[in-house]
Amino acid sequence: MNVKINELLQQMLETELGGVKVYETALTCARNQDLKDEWTKYLQQTHRHVEIVQALMQELGAGEVEMPSRYVVRSIGQSLVAAMNQAKTLGDPAGAEIVACECVVFAETKDHQNWQLLSRCAESAEGPAAAALLKACGEVEDEEDEHIYHSKGWCRELWLQALGLEAVLPPPEEVRDVKSAAEAAKVEQSRKKAVAARH
Repeated sequence: MNVKINELLQQMLETELGGVKVYETALTCARNQDLKDEWTKYLQQTHRHVEIVQALMQELGAGEVEMPSRYVVRSIGQSLVAAMNQAKTLGDPAGAEIVACECVVFAETKDHQNWQLLSRCAESAEGPAAAALLKACGEVEDEEDEHIYHSKGWCRELWLQALGLEAVLPPPEEVRDVKSAAEAAKVEQSRKKAVAARH
């Protein structure tokens, strides 16, 4: 197996394992029920993503020896959990919810990139490896798109609410079920125009 694909898969597994802990901790910070529902769904999906990556690694013979970058990714996940736990001690529940949202966005940014990269690997792979990679990406990519774009929307709207500005909760990304960068950009533009028209 290509050494760099092996490394990517190991980082993906750590990102997904860390994602489980990030969502578990984020849920302890969430105040908005719609957000709790969203993160509960994402936590369940992330548990399944762990299983998919583990099965893929086993099928491809990856991860038999842990690569150093895997420890770095693990450390990043632990830092995000620590940041949320620290935020909970500051006596500002709304602020802790925003920190949790930011940590989810950080985690999902890496996660989303991992799956995009693996999808590119799948396009150029051959034989049984190509089929295995394509199958895994097909099972996960749409969910990862939702995770990143909806999480960014939640983060923006909770910040706007905290700043005393007009916020839309749940965010338009969730209401319109955004699953691409182009859709997210359109939603944000239409949101800006709607707010500007009211002022």
